[in-house]
Amino acid sequence: MKNISIPQAGLILRVVLGITMLSAVADRFGFWGAPGSPGVAWGNWENFIAYTQTLNSFASKSVAGILGALATFFEIAFGISLILGFKTRYAALGTSALMLLFAISMAISISIKAPFDYSVLTSAAAALLLSSIGKTSFALDNK
Repeated sequence: MKNISIPQAGLILRVVLGITMLSAVADRFGFWGAPGSPGVAWGNWENFIAYTQTLNSFASKSVAGILGALATFFEIAFGISLILGFKTRYAALGTSALMLLFAISMAISISIKAPFDYSVLTSAAAALLLSSIGKTSFALDNK
């Protein structure tokens, strides 16, 4: 059996983390189905903003809308950058920071168990590991 190389493992980390970020964005725009459908967390923007307000209980609805839009922007930017392997180290560090912010918000607002149930800390750790890998296979960074 052939061992996987570090650049190949980095490619897998990049793609999986990127898809994870974009999948969450797809859910909040209803691409995975309507609210209440199996496997759908939000199903629309309004439900996502309500969840954002739950995680940020100090925030008014308008502030939650801004925070939700910022999170969505960064998830799209980091997700695409990771998949393409463009500025991978920065995208990975940004992803890790964003996931840690989500984890802290979930732990404070919902329960200490929530970030573990949704593997948010695992994603943060994977992104941090990815940021330490020099080059990954099939990355724009390699050009």
